[in-house]
Amino acid sequence: MDWKTFQSLLSGVNKYSTAFGRIWLSVVFVFRVMVYVVAAERVWGDEQKDFDCNTKQPGCANVCYDHFFPISHIRLWALQLIFVTCPSFMVVMHVAYRDDRERKYHAKHGGDVKLYSNTGKKHGGLWWTYLLSLFVKTAIEVSFLYILHHIYDSFYLPRLVKCEVAPCPNQVDCYIGHPTEKKVFTYFMVGASALCIVLNICEIFYLISKRIVRCANKFKRRHHHSQPAQPNNYSDDTWSDRTRTSKPDVKERPPSFKPSYKSAYALDTLKLREEMRASAPNLSSAL
Repeated sequence: MDWKTFQSLLSGVNKYSTAFGRIWLSVVFVFRVMVYVVAAERVWGDEQKDFDCNTKQPGCANVCYDHFFPISHIRLWALQLIFVTCPSFMVVMHVAYRDDRERKYHAKHGGDVKLYSNTGKKHGGLWWTYLLSLFVKTAIEVSFLYILHHIYDSFYLPRLVKCEVAPCPNQVDCYIGHPTEKKVFTYFMVGASALCIVLNICEIFYLISKRIVRCANKFKRRHHHSQPAQPNNYSDDTWSDRTRTSKPDVKERPPSFKPSYKSAYALDTLKLREEMRASAPNLSSAL
């Protein structure tokens, strides 16, 4: 398997990942892929030759090895790495699909018209694809850990195993090559896998919480724009109360005395003019 090509393909996911996703990718490459390539493969090697039984019965060692090691650790980890990293390609393919749509939309409409503001931004369908890939990766990690635990009984490798499977003539003692070293690498790979599960769960909670906060902010902004402008309490309410107390309404005003005063004064002037007209002939005769 060419791990360099695999790494170059998977490194494209890094620019679409969150901080937790970048840490997960670093853990996968440094603590799993490199340890697998540099050390684990050499430790296991051709482990069937290192599996030694205290009998020369033809086929007994092969049957006992198949009984205790139905699948090799090293091959199981290779499958685990391949299956775990495959969901990340879902994000890359979705971004490639967006880029293709953007290119066709730009060719059709021309100009600076864009279908997506950023094809790699985790909004809409890409957010769901990214979240689904995290769930799939977590499920794969848990499944492989369960398989390893179920086959090898709590990830433990004994130095001596007793085999009674045919064609062995009786109970045969078989010895595993490099049991302590294999046990250390097994625990290390299991711990790295558990760390990746924790990072995936943290990233899931991070994405969901960020989406909830964004939706809450959008709802607040819409609610704020939909409400009418609230009047100023001091300028309207307080001032209106003061004007109501200081300037009563026209309907509530007491009757004014100015019109009655004016009418009485007019009557007095009319009477004076009539008296002057009546006395005017007497004055002319006297002269």
